Amino acid sequence: MSAKPTHISKIYPKGSVVAAIDIGSSKVACFIARVLDDMGSIDVIGIGYQASSGIKSGTIVNIDQAEQSIRQAVHAAELMAAETVKGYPLRDVIINVPALHSQSHLMRVDVQVMGQAVTDNDIRRALSKSQEQILSYAEQHGAASDLELVHTIPTAFRLDNSDGIKDPRGLHGHNLEVDVHVVTGSIGAMRNIAACIEGSHLDITSLCSAPYAAGLASLVDDEMDLGCTVIDMGGGTTSMAVFAGRELIYVDAVPVGGMHVTSDIAKGLTTSLTSAERLKTLYGSAMSTMTDDKDLIDVPQLGEEDQSAPNHVPRSYLVSIIQPRLEETLELVRAKLNDAGLNHIAGRRVVLTGGASQISGLRELAQMVLDKQVRLGRPIRLNGLPDAASGPGFSTTAGLLHYMMERAHERPAEITSTASDGTLMQRVSMWLKENW
Repeated sequence: MSAKPTHISKIYPKGSVVAAIDIGSSKVACFIARVLDDMGSIDVIGIGYQASSGIKSGTIVNIDQAEQSIRQAVHAAELMAAETVKGYPLRDVIINVPALHSQSHLMRVDVQVMGQAVTDNDIRRALSKSQEQILSYAEQHGAASDLELVHTIPTAFRLDNSDGIKDPRGLHGHNLEVDVHVVTGSIGAMRNIAACIEGSHLDITSLCSAPYAAGLASLVDDEMDLGCTVIDMGGGTTSMAVFAGRELIYVDAVPVGGMHVTSDIAKGLTTSLTSAERLKTLYGSAMSTMTDDKDLIDVPQLGEEDQSAPNHVPRSYLVSIIQPRLEETLELVRAKLNDAGLNHIAGRRVVLTGGASQISGLRELAQMVLDKQVRLGRPIRLNGLPDAASGPGFSTTAGLLHYMMERAHERPAEITSTASDGTLMQRVSMWLKENW
């Protein structure tokens, strides 16, 4: 794993086994890892993945089919892991929360430290206060029953109006202000996912927004520091995560992905979805070239029993189907980022990841549409992944393990359970300050 964070979860002792399950529209992937030491280093010992069924655009549409896909992916990972660790009980898993069912809330809260040194508990009190405000607001608008807290992330600190503080702990002051990014999820969609996991006799111990996990796996430290947008292009959705100052400051998604490109090809060339996916993978491109008109590809015709007769189509026709859909997807992403007003914070760096990001020419097209520097991302924070599981399509799965081991302190339940109001005098003083 990469450099260790300031806070390291102590939940998983050396030798314990943890798992991450990425439930996507096109595939379900499972990584099983063994904890190597008390510093959070891990070793991936089991990998399994399976084509998704019963899942559309990150939403469970058939519980039985989705549960079967999850079981098959987990079983394959368990078989591989059993070669390394005998007789272990796999129980704890972290799952992804589709960004299509998530919402970002940026807010500023303050707590009184009354001239004392700022402690971890003061920060937790501020984060807990932000959670209470989100839930209170949702309750006032009748939406509390459909809301689940996913992440509570401090993004900036101010102490007695002094800006630019990265870590206020140990500093003395009176008023601590914290900029907080709270990510919430739709509880209905998450309950359906949880039902599929629990049907496989596993316990969900953590949740993580899918594009956040993809960024944790694929970004280098400088990109997180200076500002970067991760665009995770999956089968049914394209999600985005904006990082600045090493923290997540925004997540969102659009309901368009690689499967929509495949569907366009199938309709445009009157071929099957299976053949369309193959044509996209082998010959597809997001940008046209000088030789496209000369290059001919053979397209199997839909419903034809005799496929011996060739059906040649210029490659340029295939590109003319793919390019508009990818342009539309990137333009929708650009519109989301512009509406959020984060362009100046996100910088000029974009990292494309996810299975649908591997199509030829997409990087160049993204540079044109987004007017930013673009690179392709893949998991870089887990060592020793086999080639079959080290591509962009596995960034979210790898990032889930990274989050589980190194950023568990952002879990809302952990913040609520560990935040205390301090001494009686502090509680009285805070009450007087806040109410008078």
